[in-house]
This record gives sequence, C-alpha cells and structure tokens, in this order.
Amino acid sequence: MSFIFNHFIKFIAGVGEALFFLLDVVKYIILGRIRWSEVLKQIFEQGIQSVVIICLTSMASGAVLALQSYVMLNRFGSKELVAQLVALSLVRELSPVFSSFVFTGKVGARITAELGTMKVNDQLTATRAMGVDPVEFLVVPRMVACFLVLPGLVVLSEVVGIWGGYMVGVYSAGISSSTYIHQTLSAVGMVDFFSGFTKTFLFALLISWVACYQGFKTSGGSLGVGQYTTKAVALSYILVVVSNVFVTKIILVFWG
Repeated sequence: MSFIFNHFIKFIAGVGEALFFLLDVVKYIILGRIRWSEVLKQIFEQGIQSVVIICLTSMASGAVLALQSYVMLNRFGSKELVAQLVALSLVRELSPVFSSFVFTGKVGARITAELGTMKVNDQLTATRAMGVDPVEFLVVPRMVACFLVLPGLVVLSEVVGIWGGYMVGVYSAGISSSTYIHQTLSAVGMVDFFSGFTKTFLFALLISWVACYQGFKTSGGSLGVGQYTTKAVALSYILVVVSNVFVTKIILVFWG
C-alpha cells in the first residue's frame, strides 16, 4: 500500500513541477522575451525538414483510406461517397492525429535529445552561469516554433491526403475527376475544417511541453538521454490520444 502511495505522491509532485515549468515558459512569452532568430531557426528545423515525411505518410493514409472505403461502399453502389468519407476523415481526425504522431517522433524526440544532452553535459548549468536563463534561451523558441509549425503541417497533410485519395478514387475506383472534386468540396465545411484544425494547437502545446520538460529532467548520462527521449515520445502519444477524445467530444457538443 505504501508503495502505491509513494508513487502517487511522486506523480503529483512531477505534475506540479511540470506545470511550474510551463508557467515559466508562458511568463517569458507574455513579457515578449522571445528570441525570434532562434524561433525562425527552429521553424526551419521542425517544419521544413518534416515536410517530406508528412507528405509521404499523408498520401499513403489518404490512398489506403480510399481503397478500403471503396471496397465497402461499392457493395452498396455508393462508390462516389468515397470522396466524402476520405475528406471528412482526414480533416476532422486522421490528419491532426497522425501528423501529431509523426511530429512527435521526429521533432519531439529531437528536442528532448538535444536538451537532454545539454543537461547531462552541464551545458544548461553553464548557460545559467553566464547569466542567461536556459528556459528563455532554449525552451521558449522551441515551443513557439512548435505552436506555429504543427498547424501548418496538418493543413499540408490534409491537402496531400485528399490528393492521395483522389488518385485512388479516380484512377482505381473509376470515379470521374469532376465528381470526386465536387463531392470533396461539398462534404468539407468550415466547421469540419476548424474542428480538426483547432486541435493542432493543443497537440503542439502538449508535444513541445513534454519534450522540453523531459529534456530538462534528463539524468544518467547518455543512457539517460535515450530513456528520457523514449519517455517523452510515449507520453506525448498518450496525451495526444487522450486529449483528442475530450476535445472531439467538446467540439461535437458545441459545433456538431
């Protein structure tokens, strides 16, 4: 019983410490102490270098979704609805979640590994010794860049995913190009787009927060860097999935 109680207390203390870490970041952002040159550098590293993998995964997701839905809908003589199913699935759920997973595995892991390596090599301590707060210098630019980059990647993912579905629908399922485009445009409304798009800001916050915090908590040398990086990725996946359920429920209640 005491074992469970001690782990519970440790968990609560860790959550509290993580919240204070986030508040420290928010404080610098509110005060306008953002190093925009570093933010631009992070946008390139996080965004531009993630475009290829996002496009590949999105196109494959859209194509597979179109193939599977065509098999089912064709049995009922409604293969034209493939376009609507693909577009709504990608815009509302799949693109925000899948892109966040890819972003976590590529960018989140990189952030944790970078900050973790600095931590075990005492570079963070050296930064403080020079009179520079490492949270302001290292964390704020990375979190701001994540907040700006992920929504853009999700929109790109949606466009490429719909294009992948279009290629399958037109050239494999035999749906006319004009019909597919018309069905897609008529299916996706502003509510559908924003119901998925708004989630990405929360996902970006969670991923960057977890990655930076775990990087700052890293200990145990090079072995610890790997352990904390793995922990950051796994925790980010869990938070994205769980938060997606609650946010989707809220969106459906208010927007439908």
